[in-house]
Amino acid sequence: MTDRTERADRVGSSSPWPIFVALGVVLSETGIVVDVVPIAVGGLLLLSASVAGILRESGYVSSPWPTLAAFGALLTLSGVVLYGASTGDGLTGVSVADRYGLSSRGFAIAVAGVMTVFGAVAGRYRTAV
Repeated sequence: MTDRTERADRVGSSSPWPIFVALGVVLSETGIVVDVVPIAVGGLLLLSASVAGILRESGYVSSPWPTLAAFGALLTLSGVVLYGASTGDGLTGVSVADRYGLSSRGFAIAVAGVMTVFGAVAGRYRTAV
């Protein structure tokens, strides 16, 4: 009997973040695989903001802005590395990796990372005022 009363005392709430995380993963992967830069950038922005939001809501972090900035820095670094690795000059003047369009995919990831960092900085200063 006491087990039921404890369950009845808790207020159930649902979070919107899991659906945004799933949508961010789908959009970012679709944009990167199909090589559509706006969809990839939008999906990565949605994914990073959702991860920061879900960590804030669950109480793992006190503010989402440092997490968002770290996620953006990681995206920027990985995009720059991918872009730099795919623009090497081979015998034909075009690298093997660039034939598969990896430079534009790296560019999309780096742009999403830079936008995420700028969004985190802007959000931090906007909420501090």
